[in-house]
Amino acid sequence: MANDVCRHVEEYRQQGYAVVRGVFGTADLAPLSAAFDRHYAAGLKHPGSFRDGNALVRIRRDPQLGRIVPMVQWPSYADAVLAGFRTDRRLLDLLAPLIGTDIKQIVNQMHWKPPGAAAVTFAWHQDARFRRPRECYRNLGSAYVQTGIAVDPHTAGNGAMKVLPGSHLRGDIGMAVVASVLGGGLGLESLERAGLDPGGLVDLELAPGDVALWSPYLVHGSGSNRTAHDRRFLINGYVRAGDCDRGEWAWRGGVPCTLGAPVLVHYDQLHERPEPHYVEE
Repeated sequence: MANDVCRHVEEYRQQGYAVVRGVFGTADLAPLSAAFDRHYAAGLKHPGSFRDGNALVRIRRDPQLGRIVPMVQWPSYADAVLAGFRTDRRLLDLLAPLIGTDIKQIVNQMHWKPPGAAAVTFAWHQDARFRRPRECYRNLGSAYVQTGIAVDPHTAGNGAMKVLPGSHLRGDIGMAVVASVLGGGLGLESLERAGLDPGGLVDLELAPGDVALWSPYLVHGSGSNRTAHDRRFLINGYVRAGDCDRGEWAWRGGVPCTLGAPVLVHYDQLHERPEPHYVEE
């Protein structure tokens, strides 16, 4: 891991992403895997997508599997295991050379691609499209880093992320997504319309415990899980605190911050409608 840590900053800046191998070990992954199983089972108890403050359980209907849970947002408010991962020192060690030690968090998501699930795909996109309102999110290219912890092996067969190295250097290219990113197709025409070469796509293959980092301007997407194995991913997105007016504090001067009452992140109606409710999607 040491060599990966030494070179991940240069790789991230040149390619728009980097992978650091073996950051988390078997002892770390056992409780994380159990947390995923726990939240998936709890999510299936809801007849539809359900929100409680910033926390959101997304429900989808898969043509093969029926009701599934592809994503839970901000589960860390109510889960000590996940809260521990969001401020783990090993993540700070990767982030500090890129964005310092005063860091807020704007993404906290559990992603599932169950075996055989056809409906859980992510259309080609840049994460910059979700940084709204724009005036609250400054210096996207240098201040924001997405991280993902692989809970299972990520392979081309089970829907690993596909990335276009170097695409972050073009900044916001305004990629059009007709439908929502979640469940959107992976047709190469959207890349070609944006003047991008699909021939450069790379599968971001990960082993359990590996950590991927990627830029909000990196073009990426992912296909369906065509295997008999899970593909689970814990995504935490971070920002240099001085460049964002929203988000939960993760570290102040390198000291981890606990979550209290939710603050504004992406749910604009947090203060008008904070109560638990089902949502139309």
